[in-house]
Amino acid sequence: MSDSRPPGEGGPEGGADRPAGPPSDPPDHRRASSGLTGGSGPDRPGGADLAAAVALTVATGSMDAVAFLSLGGVFTSVMTANLSLLGMSAGTRDPQLAGNAALALTGYALGALVGGRIVHGPSGSPGRRRPARRALAVEVLALGALWGLWAAAGGHPGGGRRTGLLALAAVAMGGQSALVRAVAPPGMSTTYFTGMLTNLLADLAATGRVRWVTATLLAALVAGAAGGGLLITLAPPAAPALPTGLVAAVWLGSLASAARTGPRGRGGRGGRDGRG
Repeated sequence: MSDSRPPGEGGPEGGADRPAGPPSDPPDHRRASSGLTGGSGPDRPGGADLAAAVALTVATGSMDAVAFLSLGGVFTSVMTANLSLLGMSAGTRDPQLAGNAALALTGYALGALVGGRIVHGPSGSPGRRRPARRALAVEVLALGALWGLWAAAGGHPGGGRRTGLLALAAVAMGGQSALVRAVAPPGMSTTYFTGMLTNLLADLAATGRVRWVTATLLAALVAGAAGGGLLITLAPPAAPALPTGLVAAVWLGSLASAARTGPRGRGGRGGRDGRG
């Protein structure tokens, strides 16, 4: 089953399994949702968009593993966990953990603000596919810079470099969150999953049916974390290659989709993007 219900207040991580009804996001948000590659309907991802969402989710899991294992014991996408870590650092008087958690939170917030601005664009701008491709390009650049700096440190960054890399990774994940929220079907995320897991289990208990899109994305998150951890263990200099390569592949796929669509899909007069 597809995750066709709108996310709760603040997105799927709100955890409430709401009945079908008016969307929690503004109507213009739902009309503008055209998928990561332009292949989705308003309520469910198409095959290309599901593949893109899986790739981005694997990238998220791998980036979280890299950050947690080598950039200070915090996450780059799970901000609720970082808030808990921030509280724990106060209780245990651990200034280093507090600083890392606060830095990840700040970087994520900055990335979400910038990504949201890129995707939504100026008021009245037609469609979001081209801005979404720009947001993906910015994420690729951020992750590519991270990988280059990481490799220059031999896969073992320390001191100020480690701090900068944590901030850069959090900015990239915040930007991805804003991008996916703007263009993916309601209820889908590639960076936060508590609410999606809750809905999956609640629906399974109530109806006996499995939301296969949600289950696939949850499995992709675990696979990405496993891949990131494996690279940290076996080939540290290459660890950021996994998230960077996957996000780059999604971006290139979106460019290929735009090329196939032609001028009518590029926001021209009468084109699809003109309708959002």
